Amino acid sequence: MIYTRDLKKPLTREIPIRRTPRKHSIWPLYIVSLVIGISLLGVVLAKTHDSLSRTSVKAPIITEIPPPDPAVHHSELEAQTASDWIEHTVKSGDSASAIFDQYQIHSSLLKINNIPVSKKVLQNLYPGQKISLKLDWKGLEELYYQISETKRLHVTRDAEEYSANIIQDAIETRRLAATGTIDNSLFLAGKKAGISDSLIMQMVEIFSYDIDFALDIRQGDQFEIIYDEYFANGAPLKKSGSILAARFTTKNKTFTALKYEHNNKIGYFDAKGRSNKKAFIRTPVRFSRISSHFNPKRKHPILHTIRAHKGVDYAAPKGTTVKSTGSGKIQFIGRKGGYGKVIIVKHAGGYSTLYAHLSKFKKGLKRGKSVKQGQAIGYVGSTGSATGPHLHYEFRVNGKHKNPLTVKLPNASPLRNQQLREFKEKIRPLLVQLSQPSLAAN
Repeated sequence: MIYTRDLKKPLTREIPIRRTPRKHSIWPLYIVSLVIGISLLGVVLAKTHDSLSRTSVKAPIITEIPPPDPAVHHSELEAQTASDWIEHTVKSGDSASAIFDQYQIHSSLLKINNIPVSKKVLQNLYPGQKISLKLDWKGLEELYYQISETKRLHVTRDAEEYSANIIQDAIETRRLAATGTIDNSLFLAGKKAGISDSLIMQMVEIFSYDIDFALDIRQGDQFEIIYDEYFANGAPLKKSGSILAARFTTKNKTFTALKYEHNNKIGYFDAKGRSNKKAFIRTPVRFSRISSHFNPKRKHPILHTIRAHKGVDYAAPKGTTVKSTGSGKIQFIGRKGGYGKVIIVKHAGGYSTLYAHLSKFKKGLKRGKSVKQGQAIGYVGSTGSATGPHLHYEFRVNGKHKNPLTVKLPNASPLRNQQLREFKEKIRPLLVQLSQPSLAAN
């Protein structure tokens, strides 16, 4: 049998639907299934929550942080602060402009130069001095420049303006004592005793009227000094103070010098008030070697004949300063036969001194000009009849030649009356300190 379909009719009408007859109710099954489903869902959710709490979901942890240790914070702050500073050592040829350009803060220098005090200081930088710069993103924040051991320039910035001032450190004076024994040289003995070269030179000047430090010093000679030392910020300054009391023992003879100031004049005297200063100092050149002594029957090194050597020859490098041993007036200056370039100084009391073989004279000297004791008058040379650079020195009394090393020198006037009483009162504690065993043990 062939069936045909009418295409105009819907397909549903072509397929017969078989309906199952309703024998029993299915609602109880639905209810049981719903209860089981809800129970299973609860178990799944509980497991899921438990798993999430263990793996992906974490509660925030709140930890109490202790306060920072002030000491640690302070050290870290110091390190941070120190890192902000730059210390620049001024080199030869350095200028403030070059230094500021090096650190790219030239605009700060333009403002600082508007302050007279800082401009004056920064225009005169000296090699070896330190300049400390504190920088930030604006440029220069702060500056220190050490002008001297006790003085420095301080520049600070407030907002956009700079200010500058000079800081002067307080200077502390300490009274110290030292003693030494000469082994190889006076300077090495001084260094071993812990005193500066300037203090050694002070001692040489003080005793130069009685001791020839080029000739008289011997191994085993001893010295003791009491002196002032200057300190700033707890550190000793390079410049030493003055010697207040000194004692020097050589050739079993002891010389004592005590400082005394009266009417703004400073002098050194022995314990009896007698000035250590003489009308003449012993040697016209410092720390030189005696190459020829005073000898009336010496054989001349060039002429090879017996000719009196009427003075003392001091061997010294060419150009060494020659000083007048006493105050007076220049009697002669120029060339004089075998003496070469020579100066003769006339002193009071019939004394005169002669300085020969000079390389040149001190500028400004001429005949009749007054000179003071210790004043530079010329320089060691080898002009005239000389085998090498040295100073020929003569000492005359009323025209007669005397041995400069042994002639008795006239003393200066001693202290008298009220000055002497005042002097003895002031020196009493110094004499006590010089006599203390602790000083001798230093």
